[in-house]
Amino acid sequence: MSPLALALLTLLHLLVPIYWLGGDLGAFYSSRFLVDPNRTLAERMMALTILNTIDMAPRTALILALPTGLILAAAKGWLALPGPLLALVWAGFLAWLALAWAVHLRHGPGAESLRRLDLAIRYAVFAALAGSGAAGLAGALALPQFIALKLLVLAGCVALGLVVRRQLVPLFPAIVALRRDGPTPAVDAVIRGVIAVTQPTVMILWALVLVASLLGLATPV
Repeated sequence: MSPLALALLTLLHLLVPIYWLGGDLGAFYSSRFLVDPNRTLAERMMALTILNTIDMAPRTALILALPTGLILAAAKGWLALPGPLLALVWAGFLAWLALAWAVHLRHGPGAESLRRLDLAIRYAVFAALAGSGAAGLAGALALPQFIALKLLVLAGCVALGLVVRRQLVPLFPAIVALRRDGPTPAVDAVIRGVIAVTQPTVMILWALVLVASLLGLATPV
């Protein structure tokens, strides 16, 4: 592989944490306007729209983390992966990415089946990442130590994403009430409570992304 191609693959993988952390920071900041009582309802709804849109950057980055990492590991000779297997992995994760965007763009009862499928994939990916990482550390799977650790960290990121989804459950009826009835102390309290609960989880997720980035740069044995 040419130095330019290898540099482009490295850049592609580096863009994952860049957009992941950048998108999360944008969503984190936008959430403050959602609960600002000095903002009009229209401004708060605009903040929600911006938050939801920006949040697709980290969601996209999470899905692309593994396929970009695998193709880079194969190019650098860290993993012996045949081309057809890499192509299959990329096809599967691009299909998952298309599903995640469909869940984001579609609304109403018809989107519920897509949401459940996306959720099932996340649980399956978590199990595969955690199992592969643990097997690599135990010597049951031929993996460099830093790749096994990165798989475990990515599994942790997927798990925390699932935790955040559960923490966000009370937010959705509160947003419906906010749109329908306007701001009320009860609705604002629910929204502030959800944001307060999710923020520590998101910050732990940020720390895991930084750990994964460090492992990729340090490449310990």
